[in-house]
Amino acid sequence: MSALFFSPRLGLALLVAALLSACAGPITTRVTSFNQWPGDAAGSTFSFLTPVDSRRELEQATYESHVQAALEAQGLKRAPAGQLGRIQADVSFTGYSEQKTYLQPVYLDNYVFVPPFRDARGRVFPGFWTADPWGPRYVGDRQVSYTLHTSSLRLRLLDTQASPPGKPRSVFESQAVYEGESGDLPLLVPYLVRAVFDEFPGQNGQVRTVEFDRKTGAMIKK
Repeated sequence: MSALFFSPRLGLALLVAALLSACAGPITTRVTSFNQWPGDAAGSTFSFLTPVDSRRELEQATYESHVQAALEAQGLKRAPAGQLGRIQADVSFTGYSEQKTYLQPVYLDNYVFVPPFRDARGRVFPGFWTADPWGPRYVGDRQVSYTLHTSSLRLRLLDTQASPPGKPRSVFESQAVYEGESGDLPLLVPYLVRAVFDEFPGQNGQVRTVEFDRKTGAMIKK
């Protein structure tokens, strides 16, 4: 004879552990890059294309400052104001959230009934319920919803040299994507930029994962 009682303890513990692990884990980005980077680009000037959305000019300028620092670290120089650089940088950032669901296992505590019994001295003990020594039993799954935040950086570097007027050719294209519990795009942009420029220009057609320590901000090398 047995009885089943619902106990959310195990499911709750697993969920809390998963959330704590996500908060303490690294910032993980997925980077895809393509390039035909010119060998004589060192020391060249660069400039930014006009952002499409003029309503985000200050935000765009802030994000572009991170890209500018990364380009200067590669030996390029910002073209004087009003002048077109040899390399034109086309930068766009996006951030959005969406509801996702997953199935969470449900376990029930199983109790067994021990019938009344008499010991060797003739004492009678009443029956009682006790936990099944085999532990909780899996009985199915329940649907759990959560919010997934996605932030991305798309960067194109266009070379105006040896190109038709007004039609610069693309020499570097990269996209870095972060998916996780954080939806603060301004806080994530520096990591996305660093991920794009890690080992710049890199191998053509490369897809890789770049991670950062959430506490120190340091890149995690594997």
